[in-house]
Amino acid sequence: MKTIHPEQVSTRELHSYMLGAIGPRPIAFASTIDKEGNVNLSPFSFFNCFSSNPPILVFSPARSGRDGTLKNTLENMREVPEVVINIVQYDIVEQMSLASTAYPKGVNEFIKAGFTELASETVTPPRVKESHVHFECKVNDIVVLGEGGGAGHLVICQVQKMHINEAVLDENGNIDPVKIDLVGRMGGDWYCRAQGNALFEVEKPIAKLGIGVDALPEPIRNSTVLTGNHLGKLANVEKVPTKEELGTIGSEKTEEGKAHQKAAELLDAGKLMEAWKVLLGS
Repeated sequence: MKTIHPEQVSTRELHSYMLGAIGPRPIAFASTIDKEGNVNLSPFSFFNCFSSNPPILVFSPARSGRDGTLKNTLENMREVPEVVINIVQYDIVEQMSLASTAYPKGVNEFIKAGFTELASETVTPPRVKESHVHFECKVNDIVVLGEGGGAGHLVICQVQKMHINEAVLDENGNIDPVKIDLVGRMGGDWYCRAQGNALFEVEKPIAKLGIGVDALPEPIRNSTVLTGNHLGKLANVEKVPTKEELGTIGSEKTEEGKAHQKAAELLDAGKLMEAWKVLLGS
């Protein structure tokens, strides 16, 4: 395994490794305004939500790795401590990328990237009409993380109002992961799209206490066929099911290797109890 000491590589090289490994990252498409009324729009992938009570979002505009200069977004928030964080979906990703161009201060990226300004209701910066979700935020704090090129600034924002395009909601009023069609930032020029096989469900172990991998029967735990993901699914039950609970398994025992292969296929198809049935019958 390659080991890297941050102080022994260049900032550029370390940045590349970090962004290649830490992803996909959500994108904060941040609109801000300066004290003169000039609007700025720029994306940042050092971003996430950190609290829901109070609702807090955090993102980090970093100094330029080339010359250490500050982002217009950061300078604007120091003048007017407000920001709208617009969420990026697939059908605006190319325009969003264009808005990341280092245009001079005072140039409106809404115009350059072809977006429509939509008036906010609680803050001064406008929203991106084409985005499916907008967070109007007050800036609570800006934490300086360093002074050299590549140094970030932790911008801590409190959500004042959230807007959601109803077209991305499901029948229960929740955001549908397929309809919202989000994108995430990877390393270099790479992005990923949350669609198709990229989307999958993992049952949260909240309402029950899973037995854990260590409590699985030894032949299952030491299987050369079942993967860690398979074992994790099997171990997310409150107890190993009995043959009686699973129903008739069949009089013919299956060779262990074949049983494990069949169980793997069933687990991949989301058929947990059927997989247990095959495993306990082997």
